[in-house]
Amino acid sequence: MENKFINTTSIDFFGMNHEKILFCQDKKSGLRAIIAVHNTVCGPALGGTRMWNYVNDQAALTDVMRLSRGMTYKNAISGLNLGGGKAVIIGDSKTQKSPELFNKFGEFVDSLGGSYITAEDVGINPHDMVHVYEKTNHVTGLPGKKGDPSPITAYGVYMGMKAALKFQTGSDNLVGKKILVQGIGHVGLYIVDYLHKEGAEITVSDINSDLVQKTVAKYGCNHVHPDKVYDVDMDIYSPCALGATINDTTINQLKCSVIAGAANNQLMDEKLHGEILFQKGIVYAPDYLINAGGVMNCYAEIHDISDAKVMEMAGNIYQTTTDILTSSRNENIPTSLAANRLAEKRISEESEKLK
Repeated sequence: MENKFINTTSIDFFGMNHEKILFCQDKKSGLRAIIAVHNTVCGPALGGTRMWNYVNDQAALTDVMRLSRGMTYKNAISGLNLGGGKAVIIGDSKTQKSPELFNKFGEFVDSLGGSYITAEDVGINPHDMVHVYEKTNHVTGLPGKKGDPSPITAYGVYMGMKAALKFQTGSDNLVGKKILVQGIGHVGLYIVDYLHKEGAEITVSDINSDLVQKTVAKYGCNHVHPDKVYDVDMDIYSPCALGATINDTTINQLKCSVIAGAANNQLMDEKLHGEILFQKGIVYAPDYLINAGGVMNCYAEIHDISDAKVMEMAGNIYQTTTDILTSSRNENIPTSLAANRLAEKRISEESEKLK
């Protein structure tokens, strides 16, 4: 990976129409990262930084491009005055972190002049963001402020899940519902807690066996090996790990009537797999809609909005989910397409204001 900046005004990567892509490399700190600014029509691009040990640079680029586009749609559909961006740091978050690495990353973020605001994502925590903050003010999710957005993210997913269940069955009561939570990191664990308090029948799955054991012991839930997830009979499938778990292989194995989870880019092929789910009668709650609580938390930190107001904003995901599912039914289109159209309408309206 070369250390360089690409203005993508004339380069349409993957047909996603990104504004800027910054490839970052610093041999001294070991930093190798990509920052993607997808769209700033609604405001500065906000999106977290993910640290992951990608198989190659192309995989990292593909991920950051899809994630940043998703942030544009997430922020637009949530009514926030923010655009969409994302960053990935290529490396092992368990062994390769250092203050120097995050300092250098902060310098690259700062070089974008505020067009991109970063926060934590997979593999990153609020304390890592402190080292980024030492080199740039364009950071949210810091300790002592709004901090970890995971609880708010989980609450939004929980509300979206209830809305999707009511749309499918006529009731949003989760008591006794069989729900599989795939991935019990920060957000997944909070979701399990919400579901447990409501009396759902929970099954968890994660590659971290120690975490699974602790979760089973605390909540008395069931567990299944990651390879057996799609064999489980469930009412609701909640993917909360990495994306693309709904793909050509798994989509015909799923035994559920609702999909509602925190993971980004759950559909490997948005158009194809969104249509298949629609034809199968499986209600899919669009991921970037129901997992928007985290970005609402970051937005609240930037604009000094109270915690109570943020929870109210995340609670509104219930109604927005209902509206999108209703549009999907009325227009006879997949829920993913209905969500995209609503987000694109907001972006178009904001773009017209700039003319």
